[in-house]
Amino acid sequence: MNIKQYLDSTYLKTAEQSLISEEKNVEIVEATIDESISEGFKLIMIRPEYISLAKRAIDESNSKLLIGTVIDFPKGTNSTEEKCDEALTAIKHGVDELDYVIDYEAFKRNELDYVKNQVIECTKLGLSNNKVVKWIIEIAALNNHEIVQITALIKNCVISSFNESQYDKVFVKSSTGFYVTQDGSPNGATFSAIKLMIENAFPLPVKASGGVKSYEDAIQMINLGVKRIGTSSAKQIANNEITNTDY
Repeated sequence: MNIKQYLDSTYLKTAEQSLISEEKNVEIVEATIDESISEGFKLIMIRPEYISLAKRAIDESNSKLLIGTVIDFPKGTNSTEEKCDEALTAIKHGVDELDYVIDYEAFKRNELDYVKNQVIECTKLGLSNNKVVKWIIEIAALNNHEIVQITALIKNCVISSFNESQYDKVFVKSSTGFYVTQDGSPNGATFSAIKLMIENAFPLPVKASGGVKSYEDAIQMINLGVKRIGTSSAKQIANNEITNTDY
């Protein structure tokens, strides 16, 4: 197993969140891109404003590294039209994968037709442009029953609206890594939540994001059935080093 091909090396903090200058933040993004190229990771996950930066570095190095970005991040409350507009801009800049934050608050309000339409329309935009699409459900904001329901909703939307050959291009993803829990409980992937997602997403693939902090955790997630792992510590995990980062 080449664990590096499961790892999406991730840096999604803004300069403000990191309490640093924009110049310093760009340096971190550049270093993360360069590391991902040299280490041979599957994908670099960055904010939309850095897609062009990554594209240039990848082209110059003749790398196969993929570029992913987040859409409507981290709240997921924008309209379907706003989500699609943001995704279309990312596509024009050369992104390979679109990670949409689902409107989980609308889902919790039982506005299911709205959420279903959003999943279908945003997925259609991605697939029609030959992009992989992932739906971040934000498990820390949901109870187990809701995790099952929203995962099944995404699966059913995809099965009813797209071809079987496209199923492996639409992921259900666990977390943004930015949700603030009330009681200090984990805000990223947990084994129990991932099991529920895998059971209810099939035949769609699942991505575990946040909370995977060791090689052993990553292997256990892969053995459960996840196809991708999002982490800000990809190199440490690949080298079997423990990390204390928050994503």
